[in-house]
Amino acid sequence: MALKKKPVTGMKDILPKEMEVRNYVTGLIRETYGSFGFTSIETPGVEHIENLCSKQGGDNEKLIFKILKRGEKLKLDQAKEEADLVDLGLRYDLTVPLSRYYSNNSNELPGPFKALQMGYVWRADRPQRGRFRQFMQCDIDILGEPTYMAEIELVLATTTLLGKLDFHNFTIRINDRRILKAMAEYSGFPKESFDTVFIILDKMDKIGLEGVAKELEEEGFAKESIDTYLAMFKEISSDIQGVRYCKEKLADVLDEQIAADLETIISTVEAVKTADFKMAFDPTLVRGMSYYTGPIFEISMDEFGGSVGGGGRYDEMIGKFTGNNTSACGFSIGFERIVMLLLERGYQIPTAKTKKAYLIEKNMPSDKLIEIFRQAEEERKTGVQVNISIMKKNKKFQKDQMTAEGYTEFVEFFKR
Repeated sequence: MALKKKPVTGMKDILPKEMEVRNYVTGLIRETYGSFGFTSIETPGVEHIENLCSKQGGDNEKLIFKILKRGEKLKLDQAKEEADLVDLGLRYDLTVPLSRYYSNNSNELPGPFKALQMGYVWRADRPQRGRFRQFMQCDIDILGEPTYMAEIELVLATTTLLGKLDFHNFTIRINDRRILKAMAEYSGFPKESFDTVFIILDKMDKIGLEGVAKELEEEGFAKESIDTYLAMFKEISSDIQGVRYCKEKLADVLDEQIAADLETIISTVEAVKTADFKMAFDPTLVRGMSYYTGPIFEISMDEFGGSVGGGGRYDEMIGKFTGNNTSACGFSIGFERIVMLLLERGYQIPTAKTKKAYLIEKNMPSDKLIEIFRQAEEERKTGVQVNISIMKKNKKFQKDQMTAEGYTEFVEFFKR
């Protein structure tokens, strides 16, 4: 039986044209984030299953690729539950591994620590446009900074990168998990039901206010609570005035400093930003991860029709490893979606080298071949990319193929 030539469902082969864009983007990421003081790190793709299943990753914990125990440790005939079979898993994001990394190496790291991490993650998800089962993730995180300085720097660094990639008119939606909870508490929802309320609220952009009201009613919540809750969303604006509304309306259940800090983040970013985007306060923004404890944010782009990145503050996750909470805040861009959008618009790498092809007649004498290789080496010293190939019979088809790959000059060499 012939071997399967197609990649596994939800994963893909990357062709040279896309790889060129990916390499350029990763280089620009390192350069841009490096200019903000972020340092590159790396963590293993495989993590302890206990860490991955610690109730920190929300629905992603249902999508883990789990790894069977190996060798003598794997005793299929004696297994009674999953823990008897599985001890490791492929990471579903970079935040849990970063928290373990910091917990293990904090004595050797500066404080605050600004980390840049790029690497593949895996989720047994349903593939769709811009979503794969294996995909590159790119995170920046600031660990050990308790103030809004972290949020401001993360948003500025991320938007600066997107601006350099020629993205315009996108939106950074921002909220705070504590404002979410305060709104639910003010409306009279039981605290133990907040997660259910937020799961339904998270569908607002798909089902609207009426849909949210209907689902809350179906869950058995009091109509008075639902009406009070949804009335606020009609009154809150998407600017700083919306934050001030929450500060006043929720004064009995929300520390006013939380709203004041969110206002500072929005106004500071707006004042010093270099890219073409807007900050928008969005009280319906939830973010699925249960580990978020403060400000949360997402990148929305009309050309994609959804989120192409997000993040927030997660001050309690590192404490799960060390017993002591550490301030932490991160921002992740949807690397695969960003690359997809660039390819769809025919993005041209601005720093691409001149690509020249040397086409050599077959059976070229060795003395002339040496001259050709020396000539190519001299051109490469000047920054030209030189590809030496044997001349094919169908020279036009060969040139057309290389032109599609970005080669703009052709030099032909013959024996005579």
